[in-house]
Amino acid sequence: MSETSFARPRLVTKKFLPKHQREGDGAVVRRCIGRSELKTLDPFLMMDDFTVSPPAGFPDHPHRGFETVTYMLQGGITHQDFAGHKGTIHTGDVQWMTAGRGIIHSEMPAGEGVHKGLQLWINLSSQDKMIEPRYQELLSKDIPSAEEDGVEVRVIAGESMGVQSPVYTRTPAIYLDFSLRPSTQVHHHIPESWNAFAYVIEGEGVFGYQNNSPIPPNHMAVLGPGDGLSVWNRSSKPLRFVLIAGQPLNEPVVQYGPFVMNTQAEIDQTIEDYHYSKNGFEMAKHWRSH
Repeated sequence: MSETSFARPRLVTKKFLPKHQREGDGAVVRRCIGRSELKTLDPFLMMDDFTVSPPAGFPDHPHRGFETVTYMLQGGITHQDFAGHKGTIHTGDVQWMTAGRGIIHSEMPAGEGVHKGLQLWINLSSQDKMIEPRYQELLSKDIPSAEEDGVEVRVIAGESMGVQSPVYTRTPAIYLDFSLRPSTQVHHHIPESWNAFAYVIEGEGVFGYQNNSPIPPNHMAVLGPGDGLSVWNRSSKPLRFVLIAGQPLNEPVVQYGPFVMNTQAEIDQTIEDYHYSKNGFEMAKHWRSH
């Protein structure tokens, strides 16, 4: 692949190593979005690189007003919700959950050992916040992938190297998992109006311009404006990172824990709905995961 072919290459405007913090019941996360360094990156509300071992996990909890995307890097997570939906996603599988007007679910490790993954929260526009919940689940073998010149991509959402994900993104977004062998490079177009970031899973990569210093594992790289991203692996080890971008909603965000709406009045209504098991939370009254 050639030198960067972008008129306005995207550069890293902010990079940091998210510190570990406790979440759920004994789980540990590196929170990349949704912390002091980076509160939100419209339309993204949160991104966690999580590690969980039994008996820890994420017991019964509600959501309203956005989508959660869980992508397993190691092990498995078993999910149950109050509508009777249950299942386990394993290494390389993805669950794209549109919480919409209301979901209560649990996410617990499937079996012994260490379970790792990424969870991304994508905001929904005001017109979509109260839609019916839905799931899109892709097994690892069903995630489209392509390889070219030592660069492999798994297309979780959007399109890359001529292959397209079947996932429907209600808020337009791309979610790509790139693996680069040593001495390879990749250049990927990103719509100019979208916000974008990269998160390094393993190895180290040079982002934006060739002479930039490499970004090591577990680091978050927020990308500035432009029409595409160039990445080089100049090290002797493989590089793996996710590139995620989305169309900003440009709407007010009022968040109360797992509820994300546009106004404080809507948050107050959500808390009431949850408390009294109504307007989408009807099934909460008698449900507990097991």
